[in-house]
Amino acid sequence: MKKIVFMGTPEFSVRVLQVLLASEYEVVLVVTQPDRPKGRKKILTPSPVKEEALKHGIPIFQPEKLRNDFQTIQDCNPDLIVTAAYGQILPREVLEAPKYGCVNVHASLLPKLRGGAPIHYAIMQGYEETGVTIMFMAEKLDAGDMLNQKSIPITEHDHVGSMHDKLSELGAELLMETLPDLFAGNITPQKQNEAEATFAPNIKREQEIINWEKSDRDIYNLIRGLHPWPVAYTRYEGKPMKIWWGEPDGRTHQGEPGEIVAVTTDAFTVVCGNKRGLRVVDIQPAGKNA
Repeated sequence: MKKIVFMGTPEFSVRVLQVLLASEYEVVLVVTQPDRPKGRKKILTPSPVKEEALKHGIPIFQPEKLRNDFQTIQDCNPDLIVTAAYGQILPREVLEAPKYGCVNVHASLLPKLRGGAPIHYAIMQGYEETGVTIMFMAEKLDAGDMLNQKSIPITEHDHVGSMHDKLSELGAELLMETLPDLFAGNITPQKQNEAEATFAPNIKREQEIINWEKSDRDIYNLIRGLHPWPVAYTRYEGKPMKIWWGEPDGRTHQGEPGEIVAVTTDAFTVVCGNKRGLRVVDIQPAGKNA
């Protein structure tokens, strides 16, 4: 039985861990980020991956800085390390520990969208499809040789939440399709084309604000590319207002970009830079609930 160390942290990683636990392989250790304070009361909260591992009684390792603390992983003598959105760079000592290497489940069609927020950027940038890549880990960010890849369409009404769930499921399925061939030596890893590489770094606060000078389509992509986290926002009477959801109304309006030109009981319409309207339906004023 092949021994696997699994490394992951957020909800995206949970489905991958679940299929490994249900497989013929043995998950001997789960590595995840340390518990972090959450909410207004700053309650110390375990990661979703830790919660799943606890249900199954799997040993858990939570190093603050993996580059300084990895002996526990080496002591497991794993055949393979599987990572999925773990959140730290793996040092060489960890990459070289398993017989079959370290593989990563990455939520994009590499070499496009390397980095920590590939689902957000795929939607924000108006992609019509994205996917999952199973790749060998390397010391350079998401630059390792590819083992398998599968695409999936992004529909008109998809957002980060819906694509997150689809890609998590797809990643788990693709991993389980890939591992038997990897262990049997039936895969020829493919180099990534560096000339085609693009990047998806973690979202910064300044990227979340809506620029009403842009087109209705660009603004719609921003809203759904930040929904349900971290959420796009605008300013109203000088205060931030989160825009949880809004869609193009398909009409042309007179008015300046950012001007509210229509109000109904369930929405208001804002003029965008191309004179098209965006119908805002779900907001959260500063200090209030959505």
